[in-house]
Amino acid sequence: MALHKVIYDTDIGVDDAMALLMLEFAPEVDLVGITTVFGNIPVETATRNALYVKDLFNIAAPVAAGAGTPLVLESKPAPVHVHGENGLGDIPLPDVIHATPHELPAHRFIIDMVRKHPNEITIVAVGRMTNLALALREDPGIAALVKEVVIMGGAFGYHGHSGNVTPVAEANIIGDPHAADEMFAAAWPVVVLGLDVTQECVMTTAYMAEIRDKGGKGGQFLWDVTRFYEDFYRKAAGIDGVFGHDSSAVAYVLDPTLYAVRSGPIRVVTEGIAIGQTIQMPNTRRFPAAASAWAGRPEHTVCIEVDAQRFLDLYFNVIVDGAKTRGE
Repeated sequence: MALHKVIYDTDIGVDDAMALLMLEFAPEVDLVGITTVFGNIPVETATRNALYVKDLFNIAAPVAAGAGTPLVLESKPAPVHVHGENGLGDIPLPDVIHATPHELPAHRFIIDMVRKHPNEITIVAVGRMTNLALALREDPGIAALVKEVVIMGGAFGYHGHSGNVTPVAEANIIGDPHAADEMFAAAWPVVVLGLDVTQECVMTTAYMAEIRDKGGKGGQFLWDVTRFYEDFYRKAAGIDGVFGHDSSAVAYVLDPTLYAVRSGPIRVVTEGIAIGQTIQMPNTRRFPAAASAWAGRPEHTVCIEVDAQRFLDLYFNVIVDGAKTRGE
């Protein structure tokens, strides 16, 4: 029996697709919805990708299309140099996709599911936090009814990881910093998997090749979509592989013992040279000079250490075992 009812909120590019397969293949997960948002690609492309993967792997969860622009900032071009023009490493995609989007927009789908399943839904959010902020604006009461919000986003300076878009800002947060700050202001339990831990987990070429060889249809798909993505990281970061960004959020849901954590309220800088920076005030210390900026902010959890080998083993086993179970 599934232990985790999950809504997956995603700007589905390459690492998002990797995490989606992990959610779908994990027997502990009941994937009850996929909501799309702009980010790696425009929301229309993200929705098409989600529907494509839904078709390809016979995923039962509905797909609800979400926000296409930030709350306050002007939209910026999608980083197609990272995920490709189609968001899935420019692999060939079919002209016809049979799955169709849910009738509700993403933020209302989230509200509806949380209300139907109080204290059962875990939201795994790996794109801009815009859908979450819109859901909170429309129905603030859902914060008390969500089991947990697990996000991939931000960076807090551990292991020298502080930003991947600017020296202090990570892509999911700087893409809509106002939405992220509103999301962190809500009194629901948030766990943050930032660059501090995701960039400690490198899925090497050899590792991905073994998944390809042993993971059936899913393994081949993961190999194909990561070729473009790996080439980007080889040039940009000098690594032989890809970082385990979005899959880290799924890994936390499946096994939080992989991570060491720190607690305290979190703010996001929404203007100036440090826009998009995520800052946690640790609950072990208070700073009187900053009291007004932090007043009434709830405590959240930031992952600061990861057992990288156990993460890699978990991802590998979920995909390979899932392929065997599904007969793919």
